[in-house]
Amino acid sequence: MKTLYWIGGIVAAGLLVGSGVRLLAHSDAQAAPAAAAPAPHAAAPGAPLAGAVPAVTARADAGSTVPGVAAATNGQYQVGDQLKQSPAVTDKPYQASGKMVNGYQEIAWEALIPKDWDPMAPFKGLKLDQLTDDDPRADAALWKAKKYWKDAPVDASMEGKPVRLPGFVVSLDREGEALKEFLLVPYFGACIHVPPPPANQIIHVRSAKAVKNVRTMDAVWISGVLKVERSDSSMGASSYSMKAVSVEPYTAPDNG
Repeated sequence: MKTLYWIGGIVAAGLLVGSGVRLLAHSDAQAAPAAAAPAPHAAAPGAPLAGAVPAVTARADAGSTVPGVAAATNGQYQVGDQLKQSPAVTDKPYQASGKMVNGYQEIAWEALIPKDWDPMAPFKGLKLDQLTDDDPRADAALWKAKKYWKDAPVDASMEGKPVRLPGFVVSLDREGEALKEFLLVPYFGACIHVPPPPANQIIHVRSAKAVKNVRTMDAVWISGVLKVERSDSSMGASSYSMKAVSVEPYTAPDNG
């Protein structure tokens, strides 16, 4: 895999972590599957990295069964997209209401990140859109970022909190057609089409009972007691875990 291809995925993800903004990318007519994209080269000076690295703008095949997410390849979600706020407000990402739902408080992904931690620190001072794939600085930045995100710090105050949170599923363990264990991630394509998010943006979920009709990149709500617990899987490292008492298809809250 090309170095800048993966850096593009990391930067696309990093632009979304805690920012609540949608990544600017090519138009739908220009978007193409990552597997078919040509190897990236250095962009013209000043050009955005999103236009230079295919991983940032590539579409993904969701393989989804949850209503509303099955149409992802028709434009609802692209790699790097967060959950939409509502069908009526599609240009606005999900915002947590903070309300209690059946004893669980609705939170945002930003709540899991220490306020003084910068996910983009490994790339400070680098003009990534001007690097070629054989530039040693690109390779060094990639490995520095991977380690930095894998060792991302947690917010210890989240330990033991009953929370409700939406995200995308990355399957880990199935029981026939039912899902028993998965990672929950904040944006479409994470761990599958682009590198894993920071460890403090991944929750390792074990369901109290096997969940049917949910597959990788489906969007769901989870409810349960959050734990600060490190775990590693083939799909990525997580800093939080939960034994979910509820896993439900995502429906936008329409908070504004």
